[in-house]
Amino acid sequence: MSLRCGRLGRALLSPGIPRGAAAGSGAQKNVDGDEKERLALKGHESAAVYVHWPYCEKRCSYCNFNKYIPRVVDESAMLHCLRQEATYLIQLSQVQRISSVFFGGGTPSLASASTIASILEAISAIAELPVNAEITLEANPMSVGASRLAEFRAAGVNRMSIGIQSLDDAHLKVLGRTHTADNALKTLQEAKMLFPGRTSVDIIFGLPGQTVTSWMQSLKDLLALSDDHVSLYQLTLERGTLLFRQVQDGFLKMPGAEETADMYEAARCILKDAGFQHYEVSNFARNGAMSTHNLAYWLGRQYIGIGPGAHGRFVPRGDGKFHRESRIQTLEPEPWMKEVLSHGHGTRKSVEQTQLEVLEEALVLGLRLDTGITHEHWQEHEPPLSLHDLFGASEHVTAMIQQGLLLLDGRGLRCTWRGLAVLDGLLPPLLSQLQHSWRISAYTSS
Repeated sequence: MSLRCGRLGRALLSPGIPRGAAAGSGAQKNVDGDEKERLALKGHESAAVYVHWPYCEKRCSYCNFNKYIPRVVDESAMLHCLRQEATYLIQLSQVQRISSVFFGGGTPSLASASTIASILEAISAIAELPVNAEITLEANPMSVGASRLAEFRAAGVNRMSIGIQSLDDAHLKVLGRTHTADNALKTLQEAKMLFPGRTSVDIIFGLPGQTVTSWMQSLKDLLALSDDHVSLYQLTLERGTLLFRQVQDGFLKMPGAEETADMYEAARCILKDAGFQHYEVSNFARNGAMSTHNLAYWLGRQYIGIGPGAHGRFVPRGDGKFHRESRIQTLEPEPWMKEVLSHGHGTRKSVEQTQLEVLEEALVLGLRLDTGITHEHWQEHEPPLSLHDLFGASEHVTAMIQQGLLLLDGRGLRCTWRGLAVLDGLLPPLLSQLQHSWRISAYTSS
């Protein structure tokens, strides 16, 4: 699973990230001429690309993502529009190099390998797509077999992300998954043979009826056969889903908050003992198998979202603009395709981000990484204040440092091992401090 634009993208735009727009707009730097061009070019030569395949065979009981279960899929029409939008948006960004491509959904493994190859061909016709660029495809165990995995590899995919979710058939049934534990393990073995060291697995904890003991055993069973990357997610109840209604009506009981916290901590320890680096809140890797594509999100790099409901963050230099925009593509496949055929793209909403918004995202996403935010990375965003200036004298930050949750030193700002597990509780005072300092900076510079 990618925390993708798709999934990551939704988190980036969620109301949970304070904006402080009134203070931010007044503090934008005034630049012109050569300086404006320098800012436009700084860090914008490359971008990651996310391609959303919106179709699934079945909606899982817990899922509220942008996916559709049609009776018939016109794959050629979808392919034509994905190619057209990719061409338009990459040209609009004027990036010279694509650092990674992630096919998410939905279930992109339902698409044919020739469709994947054709989209990659369209991307590489507009910008350089290095031969060693990470090309990830999400797959469900029932939508791929060894032959289809080989076809995807021949099409240019070099990394697989498999939605295993659980190795308990009863839990898989509750989640509405179409595969069994045996299906999942067979697919995993086949993928490891074709994509050695580049096969990621998704697994969910906090399931109805799950205990810490049963969760630990399930994870250990998976690790005995897994490759070098694991994405770990706590089940959340989303309004409007079947699972939400089943829990609300008393048919299913979720584990308590303390028990799910124990599951997460147990998983971190098990994965660490198995040689995995906890490099991001929900992601673990060993042998250097971190996801290049997802790191682009967390490091605040540019990314271009292609397809229904995809999200993006890039500077539309082709329109003569010099600041990053957040962009959302039209959700529904049919209206999206009509817009692409009419305008070349299906962007439903584009909003220029203030510098404060960019810094807020850099703070929230950067602290998800075990390496945190380096001083060099922070300075890439042209901040009015350094990390030390922002947080060095903060009583809240000092308290979190004394509690062993945060570190602020010559490397930058980052969570400790303990702090990474409780990041959600650390962010509000950090964001408040950033916004407060921003308002003061805006006032004194006006």
